[in-house]
Amino acid sequence: METRAPKHTITPRRPMFDTICTLPLSADLFAQAIHPTAPLVAVGLSSGHVATLKLPPVEDDETQALVNELGKQGKGGILGRRGSNGTGVVDTAWKTKRHKGSCRCLAYSLDGLQLYSAGTDGVVKAADAETGQVTGKVGIPQSTSSTNKSEGPTVIHALTPQTLLLGTDGGALHLYDLRDPAPTLPFDSTSDKTAFTSAKPAQTHRPHPDDITSLTPLPASATSTSGYSKQFLTTGSTTLALTDLRRGVLVQSEDQEELLLSSLYITGLPARKASGSSGEKAVVGGADGVVTLWEKGLWDDQDERVVVSREKETVDALAEIPDGIGGFGRKVAAGLGDGKIRFIRFGQNQVVGEVQHDELEGVVELGFDVGGRMISGGGQVVKVWREHIEAEAEDEDAEEQAALGKKGSDSEDGEDGDGGGKEESSEEEEQPRKRRKKRKRSKAPPKPSGLSFAGLD
Repeated sequence: METRAPKHTITPRRPMFDTICTLPLSADLFAQAIHPTAPLVAVGLSSGHVATLKLPPVEDDETQALVNELGKQGKGGILGRRGSNGTGVVDTAWKTKRHKGSCRCLAYSLDGLQLYSAGTDGVVKAADAETGQVTGKVGIPQSTSSTNKSEGPTVIHALTPQTLLLGTDGGALHLYDLRDPAPTLPFDSTSDKTAFTSAKPAQTHRPHPDDITSLTPLPASATSTSGYSKQFLTTGSTTLALTDLRRGVLVQSEDQEELLLSSLYITGLPARKASGSSGEKAVVGGADGVVTLWEKGLWDDQDERVVVSREKETVDALAEIPDGIGGFGRKVAAGLGDGKIRFIRFGQNQVVGEVQHDELEGVVELGFDVGGRMISGGGQVVKVWREHIEAEAEDEDAEEQAALGKKGSDSEDGEDGDGGGKEESSEEEEQPRKRRKKRKRSKAPPKPSGLSFAGLD
């Protein structure tokens, strides 16, 4: 490409999130799925194992209440164990050897009742999310190459209750209709000789020449009768593509000259009529440490660029931060190849904070659970995070300043200062600001919750 969109970046200043518990895994994490309505996290490992973890509430009082209740009931789960200080429990609901090869991707159904997994053994399995019992499985179509082997799965997504999407390392995007034919039932779920359903993909599209690295559904249109999206974005190699379930691949972007690895779609950004911006954009993470923004409907080329890593670490995972966390504005967490997680606030397109998931391994999975906690995975570690308490107070100050129409000081030591052409505030305006600052100084540092995970042995 001859031109590039403008770049925006700043140096991270504060952590934004604190670790509340850490889970050591028995093998490398390849896949992670977060339940849509319950505090559950499913993990898929390089060993082929799949497990579901029950997380306690993030609030300290609720955490202690849950621990007490588990103690009364004598429940610790298969691998549940009290933390080192005797106050925390994370329960492993179930764990099983699900695939003969590694488990490469996981996804919950929209209602959270089913958990889908795909492995390098060329099998996609559906299981009851509560018990882990397999309810059906299909085979991944064979590669079109001379090897005559199944293409490896790279992404899986439950688009509707009846529709499952599977991307492969051969660039194929398979659409399965789970109703016709339905998965084979009943069968002996404990036997390795469980019969395959004869289901073949209802559709197959090839938006990219090789690995599909991410898949992001677009919101359903205002005229949609089902409420489910029929269009989705994919990244693969150095391009972004838009595919419509009814019409096939619609658009493939220009060559971006860098590998595109992750994506999501965000709404609620400032709409600018002068530039034609609708306030909706795709966010794409690249192998060069840059996050690019793509204006809705203009999928040929990127619109803006945010430098997330000056060291050009890969941006392997992206997740939108829920409203109300970290202050005003749309924000995204970006998981990097050096184990860092950096936080971007859009509008200013600035990196506003960072935390370290791991010193050696990169972040491969990232998301937020029903309680607004951040779940990060990479290497042989899964971590659960809550919002940094001091960050909450700082963002309250920022919101108050924005409401008053004032420009806050940007000094490194955090002092407000009194000079430099700053307008004098009335007594009525100064009083609430002083009270707010006093409350913030009185906050004690966050206490560790004592939560810990037992390893998946």
